[in-house]
Amino acid sequence: MSSSFTARVVPSIATIDAAAWDACANPPGRSFEEAAGERFNPFIAHAFLHALEASGSVGGRSGWTPAHLTVEDASGRMVAAAACYLKSHSQGEYVFDHAWADAYERAGGDYYPKLQVAVPFTPVTGRRLLVAADAPEGARDALIGALGQLRRQTKTSSIHVTFPTVEDTERLSKHGFLIRNGEQFHFFCDGFSTFDDFLAALASRKRKAIKRERRDALDGEVTIEPLTGSSIRSEHWDAFFKFYMHTGSRKWGCPYLTRAFFELIGSTLADRVLLVMARRAGRYIAGAINFIGDDALYGRNWGAIEHRPFLHFEVCYYQAIDFALSRGLRRIEAGAQGEHKLARGYRPTLTYSAHEFADARLSRAIADYLGHEREAVERTIAHYEEYAPFRRGDGAQGAEEMGEAFDAEV
Repeated sequence: MSSSFTARVVPSIATIDAAAWDACANPPGRSFEEAAGERFNPFIAHAFLHALEASGSVGGRSGWTPAHLTVEDASGRMVAAAACYLKSHSQGEYVFDHAWADAYERAGGDYYPKLQVAVPFTPVTGRRLLVAADAPEGARDALIGALGQLRRQTKTSSIHVTFPTVEDTERLSKHGFLIRNGEQFHFFCDGFSTFDDFLAALASRKRKAIKRERRDALDGEVTIEPLTGSSIRSEHWDAFFKFYMHTGSRKWGCPYLTRAFFELIGSTLADRVLLVMARRAGRYIAGAINFIGDDALYGRNWGAIEHRPFLHFEVCYYQAIDFALSRGLRRIEAGAQGEHKLARGYRPTLTYSAHEFADARLSRAIADYLGHEREAVERTIAHYEEYAPFRRGDGAQGAEEMGEAFDAEV
């Protein structure tokens, strides 16, 4: 690292000045183009990361031990940072490396602990190399160099930067990181002002199917309440946390977020939260939490205590489209996995992660694997695009048939 920069490891984000962190994470005053479509991302804000730590969702025995990096210039001003964690497992990351860990440990190596540069439990693309807008030349490279130093000092096996932006991915690649491709389904709002505009762009059978789903999800009994800001009260968090725990325990076995986490973001980030709640017979039965950026809406967690056909699609996807279009947002990121999103207008989109390994033998083996995997991901995305539900002549029929097959799997 250049002698003009000093790196520090900070075990708690609470000890980092919030304004200094946010000036690196979400530099103010940038245009959409300057920020590459990511002017404000709530997940890298100090308030969000602090809520994870203060609530006990990370730290302690969670297997996520904070070890954040900050980089100061010659004057002592913080000009770059990275949210880092020492990991004793591979849970809560959504870029799956369990097979790598198993193979390395069967060969006699120790894969854990590893160094994770990420937002815990959050498969959302965003800046991972956080650099102030007026940082001196070389600050980003100094931060990457500090990551390598931290890996060596902590004797971790590897560095894993998950869901970085294209810009961060390219810079990490230049520093020798291996790049892994993945895919998610995002909704792009360009060309639509209302939900009806979106419906008009669909093949007729798919348009009718979505109208039927929305009608059947409510069935005259369910009402939907989109809540944000001061309209979100403790009673809503109580209900949503019940949904989150019920669904998380049933599907994954280990919900990560504590009740205190939701209370904290309700007090510090309420204006960046969209809570969509479904009520039947006087009580809440389902809900979804979304976070609001300057350019995107991010769907995160869903839960329900009653099963109703299509209610998941209404609460998580259709309400999100309605909200994003009403706010003039550019896109919706609906989280990891879920081919059923394709039939609801969400398009396959490349995501990235970057990896660096201390053991050259492991690095060579994974580099070979990633080359084959990238080709497979490209084929998969191309295949999905062939079956998008939008009107495009003779392909529309096949699109609807594939969408219906996905629906049947859910």
